[in-house]
Amino acid sequence: MNWSWLITLVCPLMMIFMMFGMRGSHGHGSKGQHSPSNEDLVKQLNELKLQNEKMSKDIQSLTP
Repeated sequence: MNWSWLITLVCPLMMIFMMFGMRGSHGHGSKGQHSPSNEDLVKQLNELKLQNEKMSKDIQSLTP
């Protein structure tokens, strides 16, 4: 009896079962955490813009 067709089916089936198993674990540790407010996001964005400007100036000062 040729069992090669069974081996061919096992891999995709196992992948499907693993994907469903992993799907249930997403967000497991996220309970109790809140999303940042708009003010926090704007503050972080402004800080990143300042860092970007500083790095750009540093890079320009390094090039001859």
